[in-house]
Amino acid sequence: MEINKDAVVAFHYTIFDDNNQELESSHGQTPTLYLHGSESVLPHLQAALKGHKAGDKVETTLPPEQAYGERQDNLTQRISAKYLRHLKKYQVGDVVPVNTDKGQQWVTVLKKGLKTVDVDANHPFAGKTLRFVVEIDSVRAATEEELAHGHAHGAGGVEH
Repeated sequence: MEINKDAVVAFHYTIFDDNNQELESSHGQTPTLYLHGSESVLPHLQAALKGHKAGDKVETTLPPEQAYGERQDNLTQRISAKYLRHLKKYQVGDVVPVNTDKGQQWVTVLKKGLKTVDVDANHPFAGKTLRFVVEIDSVRAATEEELAHGHAHGAGGVEH
């Protein structure tokens, strides 16, 4: 089966920056699972995967505007340390969850003080050109329930 709209795709990936430094990899973990055509995977990455089959290896390079966007300086801010109280330990450079009026958001800790913490709400890969190396593990038709929910279910996807 080829990857097309409403297919459930399981894959492993490695992400490299434009200096060929590995930034992230899913190897050694459960394959990532997504519903093709949903918003759970970058649209330009989905476009590169379309038409491929299980066993294929796909490489694509995405500029920042097609990946995680350009860095925005106004997304750095100082917050009260109380918003990170739920974390037992965190260090500068850690990516941590913060509850906001728009729901949970992940931020990078820039500076840690006694009462305040400086954080960056940009995605850690914002502003970077990224090369994705994707190995497609399996492709199957989505179930009616997955289509109704708008995402893949099961290991590597959303568990209910």
